[in-house]
Amino acid sequence: MVKKYLLFLFLLTWGIKDSFAQLITDAKDVYEVSKSVNLNSPYHTTLSFFYNLEEGHYQPEDAAKTLDLAEVDDKNGERLAIKLKQIFEGKGILIRTSDIPNEQNYYDSTSSSGENIYYFDKQKLPGIFLQKTGETWKYSAFSVSQIDKLHSETYPFGTAKLLNILPKIGNEQYLGLHLWQLVGLFILLLLVFLAHWVFTLVVDKLILYLFQQYGYGKVGEDYILPVARVISIYLIVVLLSLFVRVLQLPIEIWSWIVVIFRTLKPFLITIIFYKLADVVAAYFTKLATKTESTLDDQLVPLMRKTLKAFVIIVGTLFILRDGLDLDIIPFLTGLSIGGVAIALAAQDTIKNFFGSVMIFIDKPFQVGDWITSGDIDGTVEEVGFRSTRIRTFRNSLMYVPNGKIADATLDNHGLRQYRRFYTTLTVTYDTPPALIEEFVKGLREIVLAHPETRKDMFHVYFNNLSSFSQDIMFYIFFEVPTWGEELRCRHEILVQIVKLANSIGVRFAFPTQTLHMESFPEKKTLVPEYTGGYDAKLNDFLKTELGRKTD
Repeated sequence: MVKKYLLFLFLLTWGIKDSFAQLITDAKDVYEVSKSVNLNSPYHTTLSFFYNLEEGHYQPEDAAKTLDLAEVDDKNGERLAIKLKQIFEGKGILIRTSDIPNEQNYYDSTSSSGENIYYFDKQKLPGIFLQKTGETWKYSAFSVSQIDKLHSETYPFGTAKLLNILPKIGNEQYLGLHLWQLVGLFILLLLVFLAHWVFTLVVDKLILYLFQQYGYGKVGEDYILPVARVISIYLIVVLLSLFVRVLQLPIEIWSWIVVIFRTLKPFLITIIFYKLADVVAAYFTKLATKTESTLDDQLVPLMRKTLKAFVIIVGTLFILRDGLDLDIIPFLTGLSIGGVAIALAAQDTIKNFFGSVMIFIDKPFQVGDWITSGDIDGTVEEVGFRSTRIRTFRNSLMYVPNGKIADATLDNHGLRQYRRFYTTLTVTYDTPPALIEEFVKGLREIVLAHPETRKDMFHVYFNNLSSFSQDIMFYIFFEVPTWGEELRCRHEILVQIVKLANSIGVRFAFPTQTLHMESFPEKKTLVPEYTGGYDAKLNDFLKTELGRKTD
């Protein structure tokens, strides 16, 4: 009993320093394992394998007995056992004895055939499992055949050679680590600083210099340089993840480091693509400036926001799956079920979103256009995901849901090829007809002389006699794109009209009342009297003015 207790204390003290200390939790089982290899259950086979590969009891020949070597050479058993342990450590798989079944007839309930097998980690090591053969549990022949392949994947690019080189430096322990581990850490930190210096030199100096040489210095500094810096950090993390596992750090520490590395990789990739969205947006912004339409100028910010939102969502899913080992399938299934409820609750939001899509597809207006529809009256400033911003002529800002705009009948004044100008010029009743004719001729010449009026379609006529004036219709079109230019053209035309009227003596009428006194002793009646009667006067007018023959 005392011997068992002393052995337990020794293994406990030794286990604090060792990478697989948590495997040795049961003193009785440890004592039994130390006598012989126990293969009665997955629990005892696992204890036998790891215990015989610990520093205090290093017997790889006994550990090899836990492998089914039916398909390989028995002489390779020790080498394969050591490699298998290195695979567990390199993958950062922390095995807890409390999770391993201690049943001789254990079978995998997730298997359709109900086989007597036990998987350590189906996600990280799907090819490594224990299988019952006869009355013993061993690492299956298939698992043994996969060891060399998995070892190469765990320690790629020749890093596996370091597993045999570094331990030769020395096994003295300092601060709970071997001397070769401390030396390896020092070399690794040195390599990290060296790699950072090289990447910084290449990214900040070389790449920026090349862009400046081709006249894209600002593009390289504002868009390419931020992306390249994150890529350099990602490459350093990849190098660290490859070389740190060679140090064979205690599994309690290494298991957390593995999680950090697995999380950092998709996180940094997400940042890279997030910044690349700005690069893509900058490229399309340059293309949009070459087009006459201003609506695509608003489409670029929407595209940038959509890309960034998509990158964040996809990146988060990869971080949850690859970094934190969470099964995202139930999460996605929950989203699909919850999406129905969300869609019902957010019908207006979805309607407005598709309304914005239809605006960009149909292009009923563009930024800067003056549109009217019911209460909507103003200039389009911005088209967003949910609403369109319209600046009214009161200088207030109107937010109109895109769904409403998509269903409404819009009058787009901004798409007019010509802008109509219609007014009535009123002249006084004492203006003689000949002067009116000359005035109309002058108005037509003003229209023809102006560089921005439509020459093939305008109407200038003396067309009405109102209560206080003789009316001349002035109906023309300006060929200008904006309302501001239309106002300028109106100003120029009206100034010319006033100058014409002043130069030939035309007086404009305004509402007046004239009081006529018919009977005064010294004044005759205002009713005209003609020799020969009114018929004779009419015949004279028809003959002289219209060229008609009268009887």
